[in-house]
Amino acid sequence: MRIAGKSIKMGDSINTDFIISGRYKFAITDMKELAKHIMEDIDPAFPSKITPGNCMIVAGKNFGMGSSREQAPLVIKEAQINAVLAKSFARIFYRNSFNIGLPLIETDTDKISEADQLDIDLDKGIVKNITKNIELKIKPFPQFMQKLLQEGGIINYFKKYGKLPEV
Repeated sequence: MRIAGKSIKMGDSINTDFIISGRYKFAITDMKELAKHIMEDIDPAFPSKITPGNCMIVAGKNFGMGSSREQAPLVIKEAQINAVLAKSFARIFYRNSFNIGLPLIETDTDKISEADQLDIDLDKGIVKNITKNIELKIKPFPQFMQKLLQEGGIINYFKKYGKLPEV
């Protein structure tokens, strides 16, 4: 499985309230509308940096910390962001993201700058920074995880096949 797009660079400790402000938790229930407010508390220009289907968030340590609200990964996916790369992720955020089919990739993000063009090969475990002509190693994703991601998450996979993939 391959993922490509330009990077939108962020820092460390991006919490779920930064991803989508808590003030919208119950006020906006439509995900398309909610996605218009992604990251607005820390970067009001963030939505204008998104190229739907052709961009990735690149962050530092502990991305997705904070509450376990599912709106945070859902709004990233609804904004058509292809993946999130970070040095580390909060575990509950990682699980919520995987469950909806949002790829999270742990890697050293120091060599990735704003608007770098990236190409990720999940089979080989390589992140190519096309802009800087460098490669970063990641742990290859197992085939069963890639199947779940391709189907849009664990629930969609189960609905389609009536069972989970073989591990």
